[in-house]
Amino acid sequence: MSAIDDGGWHQAAIGLGGNIGDAAAAIAQALARLDAHPDVTVLAVSGLYRTPPWGKTDQDWFFNACAVVQTTLEPLALLDACLDVEKAMKRQRLERWGPRTIDLDVLTYDTITMQTAALTLPHPRMTERGFVLLPLADILPDHVVGGRSVAAWAGDADAAGIEIADGRAAWWRDRAGEVSGGV
Repeated sequence: MSAIDDGGWHQAAIGLGGNIGDAAAAIAQALARLDAHPDVTVLAVSGLYRTPPWGKTDQDWFFNACAVVQTTLEPLALLDACLDVEKAMKRQRLERWGPRTIDLDVLTYDTITMQTAALTLPHPRMTERGFVLLPLADILPDHVVGGRSVAAWAGDADAAGIEIADGRAAWWRDRAGEVSGGV
């Protein structure tokens, strides 16, 4: 058996964001949905960040956060679980880097490096994005990506305009209940 499909627990980092509707509550609901999955446990969540749009800049600002999860799912199955959360929350993929209600990205999975048509690990552009690195450094500062720690990448990241909207560790648990229909 490989290290991936051994049935044991693995650690993954998930990036979350959105800029349509109550994006902070949507991120909280997505985290609650992931945590409710029988094969996923949310271990830590970053603060909630308010960030300028990246890539396509003529749109509303985003809210972003990162989470560390423990999972028995293989990387592609974890991606599918994230996509299922997006689908349940009515995510529509209309435009690359465009507005979205919710977005979940698998950023890292243990220390695995892999590339498939569906998933590249670590996430191929995470080290270019302050809106990923700053929240990820909150919860996984010593994790090594591309030969450097997340904290080192975050220290060099373009953080222009990025601000902490809620720095509490439990912000998402408070907001998950605000979404009508629950989780």
